[in-house]
Amino acid sequence: MRIEVLGPVRALHPDGTPVDLGGPRHREVLARLVTAEGRTVATDTLVDDLWTDPPARAVGALRTFVAALRRALEPARPPRTPPHLIVTEGP
Repeated sequence: MRIEVLGPVRALHPDGTPVDLGGPRHREVLARLVTAEGRTVATDTLVDDLWTDPPARAVGALRTFVAALRRALEPARPPRTPPHLIVTEGP
């Protein structure tokens, strides 16, 4: 898997085919996580990075974006098995 964040944010499978990452917010989340270089990024930080004035359900929307990115980046991962690329730590 190759993830590019300079220019348009995109992900490529090992064979070079593009991964459908979803909309702009999905790409923003992925770019923010990539720039963290493996460090944990707090939910509050992600919400603040995505919205100037977060909506009431911002955390729920963020979780939806992360779930969609996990499905896109690891399509063969069976349901309810731990992800390898985007990992949640803590509550």
